[in-house]
Amino acid sequence: MKEVGSLPDFGLGWLEARGPHSDIVLSTRIRLARNLQAHAFTTRIREPERQEIFAQVREAASHAAALSGGVAMELAELSPLSRKVLLERHLISRELAGESDVTPPRGTGLIMSPHEDVGIMVNEEDHLRLQCLMSGLRLQEAYQLVDGVDEELGAALPMAFHHELGYLTSCPTNVGTGLRASILIHLPGLVLTKEIGKVLQGLGQVGLTFRGLYGEGSEVVGNFFQISNQTTLGKSEEDLLDHLEKIVGQVMQYEVEARNVLMRDARTVMEDKIWRAYGLLRYARSLSFDEVMNLLSGVRLGVSMNLLAGLRVYTLNKIMIFSQAAHLEQAAGRPLNDAESDLHRAAYVRRILEREGQVSASLDAPGEDVGV
Repeated sequence: MKEVGSLPDFGLGWLEARGPHSDIVLSTRIRLARNLQAHAFTTRIREPERQEIFAQVREAASHAAALSGGVAMELAELSPLSRKVLLERHLISRELAGESDVTPPRGTGLIMSPHEDVGIMVNEEDHLRLQCLMSGLRLQEAYQLVDGVDEELGAALPMAFHHELGYLTSCPTNVGTGLRASILIHLPGLVLTKEIGKVLQGLGQVGLTFRGLYGEGSEVVGNFFQISNQTTLGKSEEDLLDHLEKIVGQVMQYEVEARNVLMRDARTVMEDKIWRAYGLLRYARSLSFDEVMNLLSGVRLGVSMNLLAGLRVYTLNKIMIFSQAAHLEQAAGRPLNDAESDLHRAAYVRRILEREGQVSASLDAPGEDVGV
């Protein structure tokens, strides 16, 4: 397994927009929480033991088929900027990235497969957080991949397991399967028709929860919601995945119905909103990240509803990642204050949209105004 001291340009295959329903579902994430026997949980662990765990996991991972030839990074060896870039790419959590002005403890790190679709966060809340991130709605495929890695690591590393409770974890809500499955979904139709509150309330009634773009504790921006299971105890992995897929399918259906209502009752209003969003992205000289996300939401809706021709969902996904603060600083080669970031962000978005080529209205748009 290769060691790297600087951040490689990897881990963004989930932006490709080739998975099922990728116009609505940006990504699927599967995460398995695991701990090693005979070691304290990370909340009580000391640095030498943390380093010992990292070495054990790295060695086992080097012999796992999906991880062999991959990359191992100890976060203490990375710059604060590199750690933030990893966070912005959704490859590590905010807890693992830590504060920008504080060096993470030795023994915390990330191991990624050479194909960059499966990895392990080491010594986050649990000793291991196995994860897979894929484009579109691919719960079963993502689970099969991460489950294979889990089996290989389990053959080499003694996992903390109770014959009645299942896998033992730092947080009681993860005890059992240790599975957290989540879908990052774009729901502008439900937001615009003001039906989103009912849908989100319904999620809690069926054992699911929602979060923002960066998971627990993060805000919802750009009408993106992470939908995931709340508990893992007492149900099998298959039951949890089937339930989540069923509910996400219903949410997608509600979203499509909401979009159809908007097209039927207020098409001209929708077209104006979408084209205004595109115009601001294409020509603005200063943009905050929240502004970009909200404008991208409108443009993404236009592409999905065939109201904008000539734009790829992949391009919009790429803008979402590379217009974040750490990516802008990495491209600039120097720190940027908020005002400078807004200028660099707008310049980057203009450049990408210009490269994308001519964007035009859909040819099947009606010639009369509706719902004005």
